[in-house]
Amino acid sequence: TTQFQAPQNFSFGMTINDPGNAERAITVGSTHRDSPHGYGVSYFSSRGPTGDGRRKPDLVAPGERITSAAAGAFKAPVKLEPAEEKKVAVYVESSGTSMAAPHVSGAIAAFLSVRSEFIGRPDEVKRIFVESATPLGRDPSFEGGGILDLMRALQAV
Repeated sequence: TTQFQAPQNFSFGMTINDPGNAERAITVGSTHRDSPHGYGVSYFSSRGPTGDGRRKPDLVAPGERITSAAAGAFKAPVKLEPAEEKKVAVYVESSGTSMAAPHVSGAIAAFLSVRSEFIGRPDEVKRIFVESATPLGRDPSFEGGGILDLMRALQAV
């Protein structure tokens, strides 16, 4: 008889590349928008560790089916009258780590607006956010410290 075995690996490790593999960079992976604990890390999100063995990504944030303002090539297909172009906001739904990273940028901006003593101390800010992230129960080379948690970051200092 022939036995079939399901594939065990659906992604490859060490797919974090420039600039995310820089030690000081905050590398962000992507999770499901509404149910990150159930679905875990997005299949398209790069995996660690880095080529020299460091844990990356640093943390994860929602990156699937995120509604965002349209610009450039994403806005081009929308046909608006010239008089309406400046009056109408155009939004798109997209997925990717490029949709997850703004969640982290915004959370760090909010953190720094409340805790301004950390302005100019990027290594400490990174440490606070990575250590205060909520684990999803996945391998750290998939999720880093876990999912972004601004409230825990604020409470950690």
